Amino acid sequence: MSLLDPRPDAPRAGRFQWHRTHPLAFDAVLAVAVLVCILCGPVAGPHGPHAPRLGTGHLSTATAVPAALACAALVLRRRLPRTVLAVTGGCTLVELLARSGDPGAPVAASAVIALYTLASRTDRPTTWRVGALTIALLTAAAMLYGPRPWYAQENIALFAWTGMAAAAGDAVRSRRAVVDAIRERAERAERTREEEARRRVAEERLRIARELHDVVAHHIALVNVQAGVASHVMDSRPDQAKQALAHVREASRSALEELRTTVGLLRQSDDPKAPTEPAPGLGVLDQLVDGFVRVGLPVDLEIPHPPRQLPASVDLTAYRVVQEALTNVHKHAGEGARATVRILHSDSALTVTVLDDGAGRAGIPRQKGGDRPPVEPGGPGEPEDSGGGHGLIGMRERVFALRGTVVTGPRAAGGFQVRVTLPLQTVRTGETT
Repeated sequence: MSLLDPRPDAPRAGRFQWHRTHPLAFDAVLAVAVLVCILCGPVAGPHGPHAPRLGTGHLSTATAVPAALACAALVLRRRLPRTVLAVTGGCTLVELLARSGDPGAPVAASAVIALYTLASRTDRPTTWRVGALTIALLTAAAMLYGPRPWYAQENIALFAWTGMAAAAGDAVRSRRAVVDAIRERAERAERTREEEARRRVAEERLRIARELHDVVAHHIALVNVQAGVASHVMDSRPDQAKQALAHVREASRSALEELRTTVGLLRQSDDPKAPTEPAPGLGVLDQLVDGFVRVGLPVDLEIPHPPRQLPASVDLTAYRVVQEALTNVHKHAGEGARATVRILHSDSALTVTVLDDGAGRAGIPRQKGGDRPPVEPGGPGEPEDSGGGHGLIGMRERVFALRGTVVTGPRAAGGFQVRVTLPLQTVRTGETT
């Protein structure tokens, strides 16, 4: 067994906590001890040569009976603190009246313990009210019926002991409340920390899933189309097949590079092999458009005024929106379709619009009707539940995370549109703070 193993100390800790694990037994032992002390009071003389001397007095029934009743009540002091205080206080008054001026048994000790218990297990106002009443009654009875004169040390001691018992019980209750509050705050902080960690993990997984989908869906769609073209014209037009295979190779290389960048998010921040190249944005939008143009999708890029420096989150989201929308146009708009990408910005928002004039591929009709605007299955305006994948779900999650808006649906002149508006002021404020 290791020297650092805390288990050998467990029995010792259990012995020190015995009074908490067995409260009734502890109170019974306390009651017996108090009874012995009370009964020894009348038969012990305080002024012996070297110590108190026994046999100098006698124990009467008027003293023993109240003492036995008061100590028996102490066994239930935790369960019935008010009742026990009333019983012990009454026995103390009876004992004071019975001895009528002569020194007797200190039955008041049981009332002192009962008052301490009440103060430690109730609130402060109750302690003040009950404690003041108990102190006043016992002190007045001691001064009227106790040892003469009224300011005798026994009478003053009764006042002091009852007052200290109430104060000590209130202090113990306050400390217990502070400890419980600290423990509750610690437990709540631990739960909050665990919930925050789970939330951050879920958000990070969702973000990585979106990045992987955007990269894979875009490039694999291009590879699929170009591979089909190469297979179709391999025999009749080998030059065009070679060109299509070159596009496949280029798209595959781009997919691998972006996948390497995205998977690098899973590495530790101090990993020297983690990629350091920036995330794509509107600055490389021309390369994205050229890739679609080379695979046969005409794209018109309209940027009336080049956007100024954008927040990184807005820049990446705008790029991914264009990428996903053009990928869906290329897959589902049909042959001869043409796309238009329009980027507009103002002081407060960036608007990204992707339009196409396609009619859909054969066998994939344009939907109409319903509660939401008619959309193309798998196209730019595809609903999340149409079975077209997770592209539009990720697009909406990206935009909603920046408190933007997404509008998708058919155009009056034919084709479909995707229009995304991303606020700039909110993002800048969030990044600044």
